[in-house]
Formats: sequence, structure tokens, C-alpha cells
Amino acid sequence: MINMIFLGPPGAGKGTQSAYIIRDYGLVQISTGDLLRQAVKDQTPLGKEAKMYMDAGQLVPDALIIGLMKDRLASPDCAEGVIFDGFPRTIAQAEALDSMLKNDLKTEITQIISLNVADELLVERAVGRRSCPKDGKVYHIKYNPPKVGGVCDLCGGTLTHRDDDREETIKNRLKVYHETTSLLKGYYADSGRFYEVDGEGNPDGVYEKIKGILG
Repeated sequence: MINMIFLGPPGAGKGTQSAYIIRDYGLVQISTGDLLRQAVKDQTPLGKEAKMYMDAGQLVPDALIIGLMKDRLASPDCAEGVIFDGFPRTIAQAEALDSMLKNDLKTEITQIISLNVADELLVERAVGRRSCPKDGKVYHIKYNPPKVGGVCDLCGGTLTHRDDDREETIKNRLKVYHETTSLLKGYYADSGRFYEVDGEGNPDGVYEKIKGILG
């Protein structure tokens, strides 16, 4: 069984690599954002409590997030294992996750994989990214340009540059990521389950390295 944590800055390619892993290993990707939105939508007790914090513009407490994780991991589709996406973000969350998996679900994190890409390249990737608001297809003006500049190949719609792909925004997100994730790397470094992968190459080549870790 694989229960992996995927670390990596915004734009490192976690989404692409997660799609490969899900396809080949049958894992389920669990995102805290998705969990929160679904719990609020379903009006579960935890969802109602989370909504109170969200409506007040406050961070949802770690204990509540862990409760949502516990409920989600009990679902049958998680039987083959999961990819934790965007969680944990802090050492307190990592400790709570370890405790919950060990004591409540009798399992553990099997791999922590950090996808490493230089900040300069991440900024270049983000600044050059363009997306189609109609069908969601994503392009890059240098690495994956549309056939006609600024026009979606599929629907002919006008491509847009998202606000969170602006240079200043991505630099701020990278600063926050490095401040928090450097601590997580330290937390997991001596676990014997922590791996760093160079994410700057071809996506298929990067995936071969990840497969070597997952086995």
C-alpha cells in the first residue's frame, strides 16, 4: 500500500506527476481544499464547523482538517493508497497526520517525495502559462504554444493569463512555500522515507525517477 506525501512548489509539476501515479497505481489524490469544499457542500457536522471559520476569514484549525482527513481515508476508494496534496503544510499538521494514521487507521506514510525545481524556472513556467476559460486546456508560450497565438486549439477561444500566474504573485507564493516546506523537509529527513527528485526535466523522465521510488 502506498500513502505518499507530494511536496513541491507551485508550478513544479505535481499535478502532472500525480495524474501518472493515479493512472498506474490506482491511488486517490486527497486535497485539503477539495475536502473542505465537499464537507461544506454536504453540510456535514465537520463541514458546518469549518464553514464558520472560513466565513470569518480564519484558518481552519488543524484538528478539524485531520478530522476531515480521517473521514475521507475511511472511504473504500482509499484502500489502495493515497497521495496527500497540499497537506501537511506545517510540522504540527505532519505530527497530527502521523498520529492519526498510526493510531486510528493502523497505517503510515510510506514515501515523502519532494519535486525540486529552481525558482527561476518556476517563474518562467508560470509567467508563460496561458489557459482557455472555456475548456480548461493549458498552454505555454514557450514550451507548449497554441497553433495560433492567443487562441485555443480546441475551441478557438481567447486564452487568458491567470492573476495567480503573474510574476510578483508566483514569487510571493514561492517565498511562503520555502518558508514552510523547508521545515517539513527537516521533519521527514531522517525518516528513511524522504526522497528528493529533480523535476526540471521531461515529465516522462521525471516520472521514471518517481516510479523507481514507489516500486
